[in-house]
Amino acid sequence: MSDRAVGIPIVKEGLPFVAAVGTPAVAAGMLGWTGIAAAFGAVALFTAWFFRNPQRSAPQADRIVVAPADGKIVEISEETESRFLKGKCVRISIFLNIFDVHVNRIPCKGTVEQVTYQPGQFLVASRPEATLQNEQNALLIRAAQGTKVLCVQIAGLIARRIVCWVQPGESVVCGERFGLIRFGSRMDVFLPVGTKLKVKVGDHVKGGETLFGEL
Repeated sequence: MSDRAVGIPIVKEGLPFVAAVGTPAVAAGMLGWTGIAAAFGAVALFTAWFFRNPQRSAPQADRIVVAPADGKIVEISEETESRFLKGKCVRISIFLNIFDVHVNRIPCKGTVEQVTYQPGQFLVASRPEATLQNEQNALLIRAAQGTKVLCVQIAGLIARRIVCWVQPGESVVCGERFGLIRFGSRMDVFLPVGTKLKVKVGDHVKGGETLFGEL
């Protein structure tokens, strides 16, 4: 996989949103409506900042797993994942608020085995039932040593669009960008039982940089 979003300061999916509020700002400014122009301009700047696409330096090793998203870890639990992994695993849930970077990143080196989109509800992403009921996109990766890692992009109350740029069969590298969730959202990561975790509930993590654990 080529990191197709690299070098772009704002992801292209955000440009229509920036234009939608930037155009009225310019028009109002040309008409001398400074107050309206300032208001639309402020919204346009925030929208551009929301869709920011920062450079990250990911560690590279066969057994490491990094955070696939920015945000706060709200839950770590051992459970059975019956849809894709079909067995016991450790789930780590990251909640992304509206101020977090929303570009998602590959957590480990490997091959994409499956990409599955599921329509659903738009419950508050921090609620446990959002794991199964909300609109989501699952990305199953077979890591370099054969173990499987599952990332699930979950839409939230405000998020209404999940973007995924990878396809089954693609080789991926730790830290590469693979998608985006527009506005507030959540990312669930499922790791094999026995993974040596390096994070805990309450930690704030950075996608592509924060070390999650060792497989």
